[in-house]
Amino acid sequence: MGVGGLGFGGGGSVLVVVHGGPGATHDYLLPLSVFASWGVRVVHYDQLGGGGSSRVPGVGAGFWSPELFLEELDNLLAGLGVDSDYVLFGQSWGGMLAAVHAARRPAGLRGLVIANAPVSYPLWRAEMEVLRAELPPGVDEVLRRHEAAGTTDGEEYQAAMGVFYGRHFCRLDPYPGPLMATFLEMHSNPVVYHAMNGPNEFTVTGSLRDWSVRDVLPDIEVPTLVISGRYDEATPAAVRPFRELIPCSGWTVFEDSSHVPHLEEPDRFVRVLGGFLDSVGATARDFSR
Repeated sequence: MGVGGLGFGGGGSVLVVVHGGPGATHDYLLPLSVFASWGVRVVHYDQLGGGGSSRVPGVGAGFWSPELFLEELDNLLAGLGVDSDYVLFGQSWGGMLAAVHAARRPAGLRGLVIANAPVSYPLWRAEMEVLRAELPPGVDEVLRRHEAAGTTDGEEYQAAMGVFYGRHFCRLDPYPGPLMATFLEMHSNPVVYHAMNGPNEFTVTGSLRDWSVRDVLPDIEVPTLVISGRYDEATPAAVRPFRELIPCSGWTVFEDSSHVPHLEEPDRFVRVLGGFLDSVGATARDFSR
């Protein structure tokens, strides 16, 4: 588990950061540690099975389930002693996880941020078809040819995937170091991602294939900020139900970003997230100025 912040012995809210994947690491979200210098205690951690967290060799694919990671999040909050006053930030798959956690109405949750997350994987898969159809001529044909042949590890397929990622995952070239660190970790240890998602973003064949958080959204009582990028692989259609179904929510779209606006538009991101943290009383500074 990686931890950044001001320590956990004092008062004040804690920002707990839940990364995506599944099977990613906290590295690409490390820029959120900027809030620690402004009075917000920040927790980064690697979810079970990846990064610096414990590995669980020898288990079947069925071991890796959303409920497992919800239990691990509860364990983390209680173990660090921060479950009495915290804000939860979940990105991508982590946003879905955070939404379910919030819907269970934990007493210490002050606010919720759902960043770049789809409301369900069936909707995610449907929107992937829309985005693939809009790729430059020939790119989707290359992707489908290799998917049919089972040769998705080859250079041609990976190059075609790179076109998609450059449009809808991160529009920066080159990728920032924290994002590359996460990619390298996932490449060396894809166990959780393959078990829960599948071989890639397009092919969701794992335990998340039919997972949806839509039904629990009306149960979320805390103020909620929804974030997405204009070019996000989590498309507006996949994100909109969060705004429509969570009673006390707002939605901010980053116009020059895709899936990682905290890296693509860092200055605006700090203003937006900082303003939200201030609005729920989690900061010692007014970030809206």
